[in-house]
Amino acid sequence: MRTKKLLTVSLTAALTIAALTANGVIVSADAEKGTIKVAASATPHAEILEEAKPILEEEGWELDVTVFDDYVQPNLVVESGDFDANYFQHIPYLDNFNEEQGTHLVNAGGIHYEPFGIYPGTKEKLDDLEEGDTIAVPNDTTNEARALLLLQDNGVITLKDGAGLEATVKDIEENPKNIKIEELEAAQVSRVKDEVAFVVLNGNYALQAGYSVSKDSIAHETSDSEAAKTYVNIIAVKEGNEDSEAIKALVDVLKSDEIKDFINEKYDGAVVPFDDSADSEENTDADAAEEDAEAETEDAE
Repeated sequence: MRTKKLLTVSLTAALTIAALTANGVIVSADAEKGTIKVAASATPHAEILEEAKPILEEEGWELDVTVFDDYVQPNLVVESGDFDANYFQHIPYLDNFNEEQGTHLVNAGGIHYEPFGIYPGTKEKLDDLEEGDTIAVPNDTTNEARALLLLQDNGVITLKDGAGLEATVKDIEENPKNIKIEELEAAQVSRVKDEVAFVVLNGNYALQAGYSVSKDSIAHETSDSEAAKTYVNIIAVKEGNEDSEAIKALVDVLKSDEIKDFINEKYDGAVVPFDDSADSEENTDADAAEEDAEAETEDAE
């Protein structure tokens, strides 16, 4: 009789556990993994994060996204520990910010890149540029250089040799039409489009201004360019947190096929998922070549 009672109790317990699991009660323990606080630009970063929320929720993480409209505070709140990560910037900007501000932020994963473009203001074609016309560009170090390099690639100006990613207006060597380069905070550039001949925009601000890279830009960085790899937008965290469970979960979801499909469908080429497999293959090939060279050296000896 006692054995029968024990079997009954065990069966009841098993059924209860199954019911709880089916109703999500036991599974909900995963939901207590914690909250991931991320600072982001509105477009496309916060939009992409919103798409990632339900996927992370299924894995037990709550994603808390706060939108910032500048390029300074998102880094400061991560450095202070108030936020776990931010999503708005590329590596050159991060490196420059760390150097200038003394912060300790690192790249936890590349997610997407946004082709930089030249967009019409009061004029429609670069051939229409006249003596003394104005072109507006971002004024932060890396993005200004990127804008100037794009203008150089399209024959508007010529920069001094070696100016590269630190180029400023002071590095303009040739300016045949004496074009005035108006340097503005990145968020302000699109707002003067009715006052200047052209604007050179970051991808996210182009989207906010209602521009389509594929339809509206006069010229833009190509998807296979070195710029695309250099300016991949990343998840940035304070040094030491890049391998935390929360950050790894966030990066994995943002690099998932679901999010890649969302980006491709929504942004029409203005935002492109970053595929680091090509870089990995290049590194593997380089490593293999190095090993072959070492083997040849050993054989020669």
